[in-house]
Amino acid sequence: MQDKGLDFRHKEVINITDGKRLGYVQDVCADLESGMITSIIVPGGNNKFLNMFSQSNDIVIPWPNIKCIGEDLILVEI
Repeated sequence: MQDKGLDFRHKEVINITDGKRLGYVQDVCADLESGMITSIIVPGGNNKFLNMFSQSNDIVIPWPNIKCIGEDLILVEI
């Protein structure tokens, strides 16, 4: 089976600002007109600042905050 390269669900998200593990990617948001990914969503979290774009406790991380995508993790700066 080939790796699609965009299979984010098996990647753990880590905040490089404080080293905290945020969890695994739950969903990806994209601009349908351009086809570009605009953000990733990680479940949980209780930081109201990070949740201002979300109806639930999910953490929405804008694409510019993603610093590195590796084989098994994603480094973000939030």
